[in-house]
Amino acid sequence: QVQLVESGGGLAQAGGSLRLSCAASGRTFSSYIMGWFRQAPGKEREFVAAIRWSGGSTRYSNSVKGRFTISRDNAKNTVDLQMNSLKPEDTAIYYCAADDSGVIFTTKTSYDYWGQGTQVTVSS
Repeated sequence: QVQLVESGGGLAQAGGSLRLSCAASGRTFSSYIMGWFRQAPGKEREFVAAIRWSGGSTRYSNSVKGRFTISRDNAKNTVDLQMNSLKPEDTAIYYCAADDSGVIFTTKTSYDYWGQGTQVTVSS
């Protein structure tokens, strides 16, 4: 059974940084796509970034491109999201997700497995 557990959320000031981590277990993830999504109060869950576990190709939403970096650690079975130059509009619950299609999709319905989420709050 796939389990995804996020950590690293918290409070940051605008312009600051946070690093989120997603610990993945229960499968061999070499063929998986690992994604990060976020959901702000009253808004739909939106795509942030994704990485193909094998090969490491990545994709980002326009709103975070150049500020956020997604990476994976094969030894630790984790997927991290380094968030720099944070803005108040980055405030949301951030979710880790996994998809075994092998293709990077940006739609939340393409992902089969989800973590419980971690809160990120950016103050101005």
